Amino acid sequence: MTRRTAKAKSDESGLPEWADNELKNAVFQPLDTINRTGYFLDINEQNKKADIQLYESLPDGRTIVEEIELTDNVRAQELMKGFVYEYKIKISKARLSSQLSELLKTRYQIDMEEIFKFDLESAVMMDVESDYNPNNIDEEEDEV
Repeated sequence: MTRRTAKAKSDESGLPEWADNELKNAVFQPLDTINRTGYFLDINEQNKKADIQLYESLPDGRTIVEEIELTDNVRAQELMKGFVYEYKIKISKARLSSQLSELLKTRYQIDMEEIFKFDLESAVMMDVESDYNPNNIDEEEDEV
């Protein structure tokens, strides 16, 4: 009796085991490869993942990608936070079962039929110059 109550409570607070397994074992199909610019918010060298902020949104509208996978040709130790990069991002998607979609809709009010996975295939630091020119300040002071 106690086990059943404990299990019911865990089901209410989180996903049922079958739903969690479906998400963990999703089969992703390549969708597109796109180029975007942005900068690194966080870089996890050990797990080969990063969080990035994009200046142009992804097709689904997001501008922040958390825990994007760094492919083997991206060397995490060479990446730097706060600098502007041009990214090549591979987008893959997996379709959710109708049972999981219905669970998300009824229990969590989330209308979702597919999930996305993002892989960072390349990151090239851009040479972006600042509009700030310290010489301009001196010239403006001379004019006054």
